Amino acid sequence: MSRTSPHILTDKLLSWFGQTGRSDLPWRDAPYGARDPYRVWLSEIMLQQTTCAAVIPYFNHFTATWPDVKALASADTDDVMRAWAGLGYYARARNLVKCAQVVADERQGVFPAHEQDLLTLPGIGPYTAAAITAIAHQGPAAPVDGNVIRVLTRLYAIEDVMPAHKGVVGEYSAKMLPQGRSGDFAEALMDLGATVCKPKKPNCAACPWISNCQAYAQGRATAYPVKAPKKEKPTRKGWAFWIERADGHVLLERRPDKGLLGGMTGFPTTHWQTDAIDAEQAVASQSFEGPWRVLDEIVLHTFTHFHLELGVIKVSVDAMPTNGLWCPPHDIDNQALPSVMKKVSALFS
Repeated sequence: MSRTSPHILTDKLLSWFGQTGRSDLPWRDAPYGARDPYRVWLSEIMLQQTTCAAVIPYFNHFTATWPDVKALASADTDDVMRAWAGLGYYARARNLVKCAQVVADERQGVFPAHEQDLLTLPGIGPYTAAAITAIAHQGPAAPVDGNVIRVLTRLYAIEDVMPAHKGVVGEYSAKMLPQGRSGDFAEALMDLGATVCKPKKPNCAACPWISNCQAYAQGRATAYPVKAPKKEKPTRKGWAFWIERADGHVLLERRPDKGLLGGMTGFPTTHWQTDAIDAEQAVASQSFEGPWRVLDEIVLHTFTHFHLELGVIKVSVDAMPTNGLWCPPHDIDNQALPSVMKKVSALFS
């Protein structure tokens, strides 16, 4: 462990943050101590596994459409899912509405100030609870995300495998917490990781901790954090159906709430499985009848745990059951389509 006092390190970090912290993030539109818990919560949920650049337009749209937690609580879930489309990890959107409803209905629109109370709300885990406590309520909490893990494992040359042992990082972070400025400290660590202590090309010369960093002293900055070997992602295969009526309308369906892409709108598909099925089997597994053809293109998409190869079959029908949504082609992209379904739609644009 660095021999420098944790409080001296914190002072260096906060001084750096005051001069170079990111001020262009829309969820930081108020001085520390005046942050709206709703905006902090919304941004933290959106930022899970997602970059700031990707989140900013979604955040701006959400806060313009639903400016507070009560507005979001009364929103139509389909509208929220449509607004979320393309951001990924769709369970977040479903839990977003559930959480807003609990806060609005059971807590008079006020987010709890303590981590343990926040953890009782839908979709809020330890990191998000700590972030809300620190940033919105100035509570003594130390949120640990990927940026924080990277910065502190390098600073202290922590050899534990991450993120399995991220509690070790939390212990170091907790020792550095400044009284009354836990939110600034949390955001400073995040900014340092995002802008200076980057994964592959850290700009060590710009780091306020360069003289204290053990990984830099070793000449091994990018050796940290230590990670377990990555497991190879399996590949699944399936078929998507572009089912078109004589008037040009295309059939969409809403996926079940539970499971991958839960609650999102998309094209009918077969199951996605390791073993491929041929096109004739795929068509035979469906209830429609009509001429069909296989497109030459294959949609490739990667989810967190697997790669997907999706063949596409265009089907022409005279009539179909009334279940599902018949959508004119020009309106398809206005539906709550996840990214993989947008790739299917793009083949017909």
